Amino acid sequence: MISVLWIIIAVIGVLVLWAILAYNSFVSLKNQVENSWSQIDVQLKRRTDLIPNLINTVKGYVKHERETLDAVTRARTAIMNAGSAKDAAVGENMLQGALKSLFAVAEAYPDLKANTNFIQLQEELSGTENKVAAARQYYNDMVQEYNIKRESFPSKLIASIFKFAEKDLFDIPETEKEVPKVQF
Repeated sequence: MISVLWIIIAVIGVLVLWAILAYNSFVSLKNQVENSWSQIDVQLKRRTDLIPNLINTVKGYVKHERETLDAVTRARTAIMNAGSAKDAAVGENMLQGALKSLFAVAEAYPDLKANTNFIQLQEELSGTENKVAAARQYYNDMVQEYNIKRESFPSKLIASIFKFAEKDLFDIPETEKEVPKVQF
């Protein structure tokens, strides 16, 4: 009789210990996802801070390319106003397309291409793009790990009890995967 009681206590203890470890694992992954998102946010902020300088440098040379400059400004605003990973991804993809168009327009202006400010800003943006890409990859890895754990049994039980919600990947919408067309 006493051994059965000890077995029941041991089983309950193991279940409680498992629940605590599973909960703590979710908390850890959730915090890693949030931290990785903040790393993306830092890089996006850095990039959006570079945009006004780039636009001001380009404005003096490409007075009749207003539509391209407006597209860059709209995309920058979309990123700054993003409230979620999905919103930021849409804004970032808009910005990438607009910047590609801007740099394509710059090809038609040799004086602009030779401008030291423009070259430096272009290099800083390129470096920041690489940092954004690395931060996105890390964020998506963390989200994937979190979501797999959230959907796997038996940790799914803890996720539903404590309402650990699914996290969104920072991905490119299908409509944004097309190559932008630049025409003069």
